Amino acid sequence: MNVASHKGEAFSNHAANSVAVLIVDDDKDIRDTIQELLEYEGYSVATAENGAAALDRLRHVHPQLILLDLAMPVMDGISFREEQMNSDSLAAIPTIVMSARPDPGKDAGPLLVRGCLGKPLDLEELLTLVAHYCRGAAA
Repeated sequence: MNVASHKGEAFSNHAANSVAVLIVDDDKDIRDTIQELLEYEGYSVATAENGAAALDRLRHVHPQLILLDLAMPVMDGISFREEQMNSDSLAAIPTIVMSARPDPGKDAGPLLVRGCLGKPLDLEELLTLVAHYCRGAAA
């Protein structure tokens, strides 16, 4: 079931304030694919289509990990991360960058992220990172 498209709802069936992962990416196909993969693995997931929407989601959910695209309209990943780092309540949430840029690590370096994943994503690497930061979050 594709819960992300259900009446625009971005949350799966989980407690409204407790999610394992927040996926922030403007590409709906990527968001949906990662969400479905992680939910299949037992994680609760929330999504956002850009940095501004992610900041809004973070008023209602408290993820253990953020998967963040860098290139997005409205508010890109770099601006989102700067806002996140300036908030005492959000700064401690581990963030991993996902990017199709040739050297995502170079772009993400000043952002103090926990890791960088190139696109197309290596799903095994993605699952390993999520498991590392979300221990005990899968059912």
